[in-house]
Amino acid sequence: MTKVLLINPSYEPSYGGTKVGIINPIHPTLGLATIAATAIQRGHTVDVLDMSWRPYDFEMVRDKIKAFKPDVVGITATTPLMNQLRDLSVLIKDISKDIAIVGGGPHVSALPSESIRESLLDAVFVGEADYSFAEYCDGGDPALVKGIYYRSGDDIISTGPQKLVNNLDDLPMPAWDLYNPADYNRVSRILFRSPPVTILEFSRGCVFKCDFCASKMTMGLGYRKKSPERCAEEVKYIQRLGFREFTLADDIFTSDQKWATAVSEEIIKADTGLEWTCHNGIRVESADAEMFKTMKRAKCYRVNFGFETGSDEILKKFGKGGRASVKQGQIAVQTARKAGLDTSGAMLLGISHDTEATMMETIDYASKLPLDMMKFGVTIAFPGTEMFETYVEQDLVKTYNWDSYFFYTDEELFAHKHLTYDTIRKYMDIAYKKAILYNPAFAWRRLIRGFRTREFFWDVYYAMKFFMLPASRSALMSQYYAKERWPQHDFRANPPGKVPYPVARKLPPTRLLEKAMRPKSKSF
Repeated sequence: MTKVLLINPSYEPSYGGTKVGIINPIHPTLGLATIAATAIQRGHTVDVLDMSWRPYDFEMVRDKIKAFKPDVVGITATTPLMNQLRDLSVLIKDISKDIAIVGGGPHVSALPSESIRESLLDAVFVGEADYSFAEYCDGGDPALVKGIYYRSGDDIISTGPQKLVNNLDDLPMPAWDLYNPADYNRVSRILFRSPPVTILEFSRGCVFKCDFCASKMTMGLGYRKKSPERCAEEVKYIQRLGFREFTLADDIFTSDQKWATAVSEEIIKADTGLEWTCHNGIRVESADAEMFKTMKRAKCYRVNFGFETGSDEILKKFGKGGRASVKQGQIAVQTARKAGLDTSGAMLLGISHDTEATMMETIDYASKLPLDMMKFGVTIAFPGTEMFETYVEQDLVKTYNWDSYFFYTDEELFAHKHLTYDTIRKYMDIAYKKAILYNPAFAWRRLIRGFRTREFFWDVYYAMKFFMLPASRSALMSQYYAKERWPQHDFRANPPGKVPYPVARKLPPTRLLEKAMRPKSKSF
């Protein structure tokens, strides 16, 4: 059987040094836990190295690989973590050319061919890799593993898309036991109440097509749900492991109010006492008083709404389906508050259709909403989004340096159609001042909440940090192992192909048949 090491890169370059760094979401990585579970089910040995909560340290990775001696190393990467993946690929091949290095996650799913070309990866996984990763670890012919791109000499071969997992209950329990709960006590206490914290997934996917969202790259378009009973079993399992709180990764957990209520009722029956939050945005039109009350009884204490903008015009233009509205956002917050839930909101500035007037509408909207927590980010056209594809086609992309692709960047990544980047930065500063720093209503709500929840001193501590940190900054460059030896891909001469599957040469049917007839052997 195969020895597998899964690596989650450091989040410090993405979150450190800005106001939003005080709510850096440190918890086990769900994607690695799910693919580890299916690999273990097939008899493989798996370990996880999570660098999310510490600086990038290639020497630590090198020591781990030499001690563990893996056959396969899998690295997950969002766009701002891609350069760490590139660096690790060079490091690992320097240790042993026989180690197979594979990549997964949103960035490589969006740019599979390009990700291989600008790294030493042997293969990348596109979309859901629950089963395809385990099949790859089995050591057979990669041409027979659906959902991957892999090297074959100088060629990059696509095996075609892997089918989505229709019945999520069929998946084994995610391998949270590979994570040490003690490592997740260091989370921000303004974000979580009862560490150690982990992340759960009760459903996958989204039916909406927001032009700045890349979730379809890994989850596909559509919505699949676990049974309420399975959800409760997962909660009981993490409690037995020693976790004391969880947050939900689901994109639209409350879109089916009847199911979300049933899930909450099963959690109540489980009686674990674990608190939880909805970390991702909840669709404002799905707000329901009885559902929120049941969630509260199930120990949910915060819901996060993805408002994005305070302009109904912009909501319609970027793909919210024409169903969400500014008024519905106000009703949703009031409904959640009446149920006793804390409310949080996420706003974006510099959305593809934004103007100075609509950004000011967003700031005014945020400052008037009775939220307990809010954050603003610069809209980034990440690979895999319609927004990125449009910017590429119109030659508006300024840089392909992945280190700079984070929500709080101080660097100009794109030429916006209506705004200069200095203007967007100016409004980011206005947003934090008007909606948070100099907003008496917000300060009063935080004060009352602090005394009610006995978290007043944590509020003071994080308020001091908030005042001292900037709203945006330049990239925090990692100390890389061999940046000068990273393979390069010329994105200007060869721009990214269309999502979700960039053009790659596939094996002719005759060669596929020849390969299928050969005896299976490990490819590493």
